[in-house]
Formats: sequence, C-alpha cells, structure tokens
Amino acid sequence: MKEHLKVLLKDFGVEPSFLTMSISILLIIILTAIIIHIVLHKIILKSIKKIDQRKQNFITSTLLESNLFKRLALVFQGLVVYWQTTIWIEKGVIYEMLLSISLVWISIFGLLAIYSIIDKFFNTLYARTKVEFFAMQTVIQSIKLIFGIICFIYIISILADKSPVAILSGLGAMSAVLMLVFKDTILGFTAGLQLSTNKMVQIGDWIEMPKYGADGDVFDIGLNVVKVRNFDKTITTIPTYALVSDSFKNWRGMRESGGRRIKRTILIDLNSIDFLTNDDLERLEKANLLHNYLEDKQKEISKHNSEKNAEVSVMNARRLTNIGTFRAYLVNYLKNNKDINQNMTIMVRQLAPTSSGLPLEIYCFTATTVWVDYENIQSDIFDHALSVLKEFNLKSYQSL
Repeated sequence: MKEHLKVLLKDFGVEPSFLTMSISILLIIILTAIIIHIVLHKIILKSIKKIDQRKQNFITSTLLESNLFKRLALVFQGLVVYWQTTIWIEKGVIYEMLLSISLVWISIFGLLAIYSIIDKFFNTLYARTKVEFFAMQTVIQSIKLIFGIICFIYIISILADKSPVAILSGLGAMSAVLMLVFKDTILGFTAGLQLSTNKMVQIGDWIEMPKYGADGDVFDIGLNVVKVRNFDKTITTIPTYALVSDSFKNWRGMRESGGRRIKRTILIDLNSIDFLTNDDLERLEKANLLHNYLEDKQKEISKHNSEKNAEVSVMNARRLTNIGTFRAYLVNYLKNNKDINQNMTIMVRQLAPTSSGLPLEIYCFTATTVWVDYENIQSDIFDHALSVLKEFNLKSYQSL
C-alpha cells in the first residue's frame, strides 16, 4: 500500500519523503473517516428513516430508537481508523497513540450501543408482558453498570498499556475504597431486587413516607433513588434501600380493592341525647329509611315490656332513643347509597364519650378510589348527616 502511495506522489511531482508520506497517510485516514461518516449518517440513515416512515418494522425501529444506528456507525468508523492505522503506519509513538484513541473510541460507542440494545430489549419486553411489579428500571441500570465497569477497566488497561487482569488485581487491593464509593449503588441494587421480588412498590403506586416528606405517586424506580411526585406537584427522591429498611404506606391495596375507606366522626352534644316521644315516633315513621326499622323495633320493645310487666314511665322499660334511631337511619342511608361499596364493611358506631361529646363514627367504603370523587361522596354524606340531626332532636358539639 505504501509503495502505491509513493508512486502516486511521484506522479504528482511530490517527493515521497518521510514528512510528505506521514502527512499523506494522515490525510487519507481523515478523509476516509469523513467519507464513511457522510455515507453512514447522511445517506444510509436517511434511507432507513424513509423506510421506517413508509412501513415500520422491528429492525428499522430498533436501529432508530435510542440512536442505535448512529452509535454502531461510530463504532464502525473507529474500526476503520484502527484498520487503517495497522496498514499505513509503522509501529512507533504515532502508531500506539492512534491505536489507543481508536480502541477507546470503539469501547465508548460500543458501550453506548449496548445500552441502546438493552433499552430496546426491556422496552419490548415490557410492552409485551406488562409486568408492572418488576422493578425494570433497577434491573436495566444494574446491567448497564456492569457493562460500564467492564468498559472502564478495559479503557484503563488500554491507556496504561497493561492487561485487564493486572488492572483487576490492582483493584482488589482497593476493594474497601470501592465498597465505600459504591455503597449506595450496592445497597440500591440489593433493595431493588427485594422490592421487585416481594412486589413492595411499583410504578404508579401511591405511597406515604413522612420521614422523607413523600406523599404521592411513584413515577421512577432507579438503582439509587425512587422518585415520588407528591400531590402538590413537588418531587421527592427517596434512597431505594430506605424503602426496605424503613416503613412506608402503600395505597395500592386500596386502589385494587375498588373502594376507599371513610372513617370520620360526628361529635354529638351529650345534653341532646334523650328518649323518643310518641310525637317523635309518629313523625319519624314517615321517613322511608326508618319506617321498617321503627315498626320492627317497637314490636320488639312492646313484647319485651309486656313480658317484664315494665311500665314505660319508669326506667325498667325499654324505650327508643334518638341517638340509637339516628344510628339506624345512617346505616340504612349508607346501604341505600349507590356511591357506597355494598360489598365492604358498613357501620355506624359510638366511640367512648369525651369532654367534647359523644363521637359517632361513620365507617364505610366508597365505590370509587378516585380522590376527587371520594372527597365529594364523603362530603355529601356528612352534609346530610349534620343537616338531619335536628330531626332527631340531636345537636352537634362545638366549643364556644
């Protein structure tokens, strides 16, 4: 090849000295690299894009996604420079320098091409399987980290002109330092495996972690951190290993159940609690939600009192109370409410009296887990419950 170049230079009237030969060889290498770059990036890449626009297929989409074709093209350009160096240049400083540069070039863009292939593989796998619980991002980053470390060691061996085995043996002595540097990465990798295996958290889960100020939806699970978009639109980053070492609340079970719990109390003024009079019973019997209850309850009480010969005017007799009837009304109201999940617990109960009155707790589940709808349903229930209190001669407690 060099002899042909010398002949060519003589034909152009140039003396083939060492300097002119070196300049000519460098120009050939540079021009070849430029021509290959233009052919690959301006001609072939445009052709692939046109083919993909007309008829998308797996091969063209794979080459275009994540810049895989561009990275492979740059790898090929590095191989051409390496090959030309071995052909044109004799062993020496320039030879070693060009070989090192081309090998580092090939290693870097080869690593980036591998990253593109990994991304494409996992994106395709996720699109076909929809395995949401698996911490895909953690696995991807772990695999990339392994390839990155291998590439880093290889580049160091090239620049230091030593065997990768010798570099690895030297790193063995620095294991303690490496463990300290990569502590978070190692802990994150281990935690990621536990999170994915035990299905503790996945993309889209609503989690609460007060220690880190997190209260929102998980949108990214990485090797080192988990990102949470809070409901106030701020973003909280949590160390991945913290989700294993610390406790957090995951609302996924609520969403999957199809119902969200309502658990809130109304404080009843103790002074307003009393027995129902005949006038009260006559008025309340007109309510559809109470008619059957009052009818059955009065028959039961009348039977009990007659068996015990108890007079209604004294405390030996059983009598209906306004608080008990109000509880029964609320239970029937919830059971007839289409916005309440009838397959889950429905309960209205009394809690222990306090200095603030008698807490009457409504315990049920909405038929939806959508936050805005849930709040509207809950508000409607308590709007009605507070408004209907006066019909039972009850008063809510509030401090003056």
